[in-house]
Amino acid sequence: MTRRYFGTDGIRGQANRAPMTAETAMKVGMAAGKMFRNGGHRHRVVIGKDTRLSGYMLEYAMVAGFTAAGVDAFILGPIPTPAVAMLTRSLRADVGVMISASHNPYQDNGIKLFGPDGYKLSDDIEREIEALLDQDMSPHFAAPDHIGRAKRIDGVHDRYIEHAKRTLPRDVTLKGLRIAIDCANGAAYKVAPAVLWELGAEVVPLGVEPNGTNINLNCGSTHPEALAQKVHEVRADIGIALDGDADRVIIIDEKGREIDGDQLMALIGETWANDGLLRGGGIVATIMSNLGLERFLDARGLTLARTKVGDRYVVEHMRNFGFNVGGEQSGHMVLSDFGTTGDGLVAALQVLACVKRTGKTVSDVCRRFDPVPQLLKNVRFSGASPLENKVVKEAIAAAEADLKKSGRLVIRPSGTEPLIRVMAEGDDRGEIERIVNDLTDVIAGACRAA
Repeated sequence: MTRRYFGTDGIRGQANRAPMTAETAMKVGMAAGKMFRNGGHRHRVVIGKDTRLSGYMLEYAMVAGFTAAGVDAFILGPIPTPAVAMLTRSLRADVGVMISASHNPYQDNGIKLFGPDGYKLSDDIEREIEALLDQDMSPHFAAPDHIGRAKRIDGVHDRYIEHAKRTLPRDVTLKGLRIAIDCANGAAYKVAPAVLWELGAEVVPLGVEPNGTNINLNCGSTHPEALAQKVHEVRADIGIALDGDADRVIIIDEKGREIDGDQLMALIGETWANDGLLRGGGIVATIMSNLGLERFLDARGLTLARTKVGDRYVVEHMRNFGFNVGGEQSGHMVLSDFGTTGDGLVAALQVLACVKRTGKTVSDVCRRFDPVPQLLKNVRFSGASPLENKVVKEAIAAAEADLKKSGRLVIRPSGTEPLIRVMAEGDDRGEIERIVNDLTDVIAGACRAA
């Protein structure tokens, strides 16, 4: 069945426009409540959100949907996505919900669903929920005496703070480190600075004044320029940039230079391998990760398993084949020893532990390999995908032949926006630029002709 609502990371779109409306959110609550209602016990859902203005609307719509389905709703308020996954398990909930559009601007919002084990739902379960969304849900409404209750839960920030701190050995402190952290005016604006401060760091916070419309606005992991400037200004040892729901992280070294998820995976993978902690014989990343990472791991006898784009596919591969380190170049870092989904703060703590352990600068610790030249460009489209166009297919085939074994070409539709992403990488930067520019021109031409 064609997926009408769910993309690579839940349901996402412009707030108050289909499909991201209060009506859809209520129906998702009803459908998911029906799906996860099993047995005679009181069922419960935990619902978290980031700081978007539309979060209020969608939060209460989902509460209405779940309670109509006979499920008690525990409302968490603004809190990181990994905290929702953790609390779904900790509170013995049947399902977890995060209302967030991650790194997107405030005009967008989204719905991410977690099963009782804290993992994002499989494609099959999402399809079953989709099948219910356009049906009459009234046969599945709870009887009047079984309607669910709604309750706002206190202390959830403290639970997550303690969880994050426990990912480090008790003898590891951050004393002596000056850390600038950019919380993107998002879900981690309270908990992330608190974790670092309680571990002994001197904390310089940015992006901790959300107003409903400034989430990810010229800040956070997708706009780390302000953080780089702050690192230079206060002479911080490191900068940590989270995104709107704090499931991804970008590091800024002491020189103000950006360190992406590929470098962080290389660092953590190599460190854990040396300590005998790495499982699976390597790490898991997506097709977008740099070829330099693959070569770095191969030189150390470690493998790089690649998946489709989306941290849920990374996690799925990790679970199926016994890996405990995975992630995405964009900064999603999944460390399954500590959690079931990407956690930007916990990943940053692992980096900080390496810095403290070695006594070296962040630039020395985190820059593990020289990336192969890589270029990514997007082409916006409407209507049918231009990738079905004959001329586009021929151009892609010709580009793949040009690259042969000297690089890689990845062309795919975005799972969250109407974009075609064109990425190429190889040792010859000039050739890579030519290939990407030529292909984006051909795809854009096909879009105009459609």
